[in-house]
Amino acid sequence: MKTGWIAGTALAVLVAAGAGWWLTGGPGGQGGGKDGSGPVTLFQWQDYMEPPFLADYEAKYHEKPGITIFSDEDEAFAKMRAGFKPDVMGPCYYEFGRWRDAGLLQPIDTTKLKNWNKISPTLRNMPGISAGPGKVWFVPHYWGNTSLTIRTDLAPEYAKSQSWEILFDPKYKGRVSVLDGVDDTVPFIAKMIGIDAYHMTPEEWEKVQAKLRELVPHLRFVSSDDTALAQGLASGELVAAMSWRTTFAALHREKKPVDYLNPPGGMFTYVCGLVMHKDPSDEAKALALIDSSLSDQAAVYTVEHIGDEPANTQAMKDVPDSVYEELEIPKDLETFLKSGTFQQPLPDKEKIINAWTEIKAGIQ
Repeated sequence: MKTGWIAGTALAVLVAAGAGWWLTGGPGGQGGGKDGSGPVTLFQWQDYMEPPFLADYEAKYHEKPGITIFSDEDEAFAKMRAGFKPDVMGPCYYEFGRWRDAGLLQPIDTTKLKNWNKISPTLRNMPGISAGPGKVWFVPHYWGNTSLTIRTDLAPEYAKSQSWEILFDPKYKGRVSVLDGVDDTVPFIAKMIGIDAYHMTPEEWEKVQAKLRELVPHLRFVSSDDTALAQGLASGELVAAMSWRTTFAALHREKKPVDYLNPPGGMFTYVCGLVMHKDPSDEAKALALIDSSLSDQAAVYTVEHIGDEPANTQAMKDVPDSVYEELEIPKDLETFLKSGTFQQPLPDKEKIINAWTEIKAGIQ
């Protein structure tokens, strides 16, 4: 789950005059008028508002879109339910269904996206995104993995075995960490004991809770902050941390002795995408903004500067081999995408959140 990328929320109006960017806010904020006279608004994670994602839109309309940052999807959902009406939003696959079911979205006509066919076939055909012939609720934008980043010099035996069991190894008690979000940690721990968190029976959920309680005494801390995780691993405070590949990539670029574990059965894969508000201020501009985020230059920027992998895999053909090597991903992305477990909506999520909140409260 892509949380913790920024501190705080973007609820106030911020104008970065030097860059000419606008971060709009307020519960009734909206990018442009219904006549399409103004720019549309993108409601998105911080990293995906950089210039390469907006360039094609700006070139077409000679204006900068409004941009509003959310720090997590629960915050974004609550803000929209309260009346905020952006035009294009960037939830992940496991979340968009909640937004659709709440009546916040309208289908996207893929025939109006010039970059649609550049998206990986595996991602274009993800279950549940179709809204009928030629239409989807959710346009895949980028993907990444959730696994363990470990210090290979401090735990060489796990670099060799590629096992997630380091989280429970008494030798490393107090030197491991997991992510805060239930969408990451609960399926991860469930998989370790052979349970599919997306189709759990009540009895299986009891077993997962017991394993989570066993885990908590081993943890140094729980965090979804990339910076905190990277610093903990770099200093040796942490020997292993559940993280996204972006954390590993940052440390690997700094030549730190780290590995990103790929155990038997594969790691988890998250897919984040773009959706359109049910009532966009200008549908043509909203579609152009979606297309802009899928451009070749945006795709290359994603993999080279953020460390996620773009859904536009066609653009990856021109990426140097060194970038694949740095991220430790194969050039055969289609096969790799099929090798792990896609993160999906958790059933009874509120119940799971409440249980995990109580369990992790036991960390001293």
